[in-house]
Amino acid sequence: MATESRRIVLARHCRGLPQPDDFRIEGFDCPDLKDGQVLVRNILLSVDPGTRARLSGKASYVPPLPLGGVVGAFSAGEVIESRSDKLPVGSVVTLADGWSEHAVLTVGRGFMRRIGDRRLPLRAWLGVLGVSGMTAWFGLNRVGEMKAGETVVVTSAAGAVGSAAAQIARVAGCRVIGVAGGPEKCAWLTGVARLDAAVDYKAVPDIGAALKDLAPKGVDILFDNVGNAMIDTVIPLMNVNGRIVVSGQMDAYNRDDEPGPGLVNTRAFITHRLKMQGLVVFDDLPQWGAAEAAMADHLVAGEIAWRDEVIDGLEATPAAFAGLFTGQNRGRRMIRLCPDPAGFPE
Repeated sequence: MATESRRIVLARHCRGLPQPDDFRIEGFDCPDLKDGQVLVRNILLSVDPGTRARLSGKASYVPPLPLGGVVGAFSAGEVIESRSDKLPVGSVVTLADGWSEHAVLTVGRGFMRRIGDRRLPLRAWLGVLGVSGMTAWFGLNRVGEMKAGETVVVTSAAGAVGSAAAQIARVAGCRVIGVAGGPEKCAWLTGVARLDAAVDYKAVPDIGAALKDLAPKGVDILFDNVGNAMIDTVIPLMNVNGRIVVSGQMDAYNRDDEPGPGLVNTRAFITHRLKMQGLVVFDDLPQWGAAEAAMADHLVAGEIAWRDEVIDGLEATPAAFAGLFTGQNRGRRMIRLCPDPAGFPE
């Protein structure tokens, strides 16, 4: 008997800020399993700004999502039916299938990782131990070549990726300055996440001047999640041999055909021998296991804090996603479809 389920598809291409009615919920029947396949019941769905890149109908670094296509997203779920010896019923996994209550997947194809370490709530594996945390880890360690004693500036520092990056840098012995919007986010960064300083970009007339005051000896690494305008602001503050890690471009996601700002202060790339590089974290997938284990130990030891917003019900997903682009979220935002089978308190 087929399993009845629901999923969220793209109803119209996004123009500017996403709106909840850009999406619709539709029912479907999960296909019968073939050899090597599993049926996963999703427990948590991620709501990520990077999803916006596929929703305008135009190619970016990922192919555009066609109308009627399931909106892509990461999720965490439980295997409830299996025809694979590698993933028996009861296995808990993270996957990248989309905003859907259920998913049929072929083991060994695409992104699917079994969660073995359950010392932490499942939602941690969809955020600080998932793609967000791994982006921060490899962005700083592989791309940024971070070293103890350096000064690191992290933009969108209260977000899922930014908050992980800022604290990874702090634990590594760096001086860390976060940039975020609003006094509540900045207070969390300095109080809970224990950054050295935070700049409220909504409250200061000149972000560059504020950062210069806080980093009088210059900046060694900029971990940027915002875009070119922010990068151009920080470039004049970079030290010789400074590194710029391009993690995300929040400011560009809703521009569609409108060109974004360019970089003006490029002379410093020569005079200060700067490096700027982006990353796609799946390039580092073979090394995820060791990074996840190290991050989990930091979390259990209380060395890295995280926060998330868990919103109940598939129906809440479109509005939760749209709210990311108006600053409503506080940390990683996700949708809960059913309780964690391990019984962790939320």
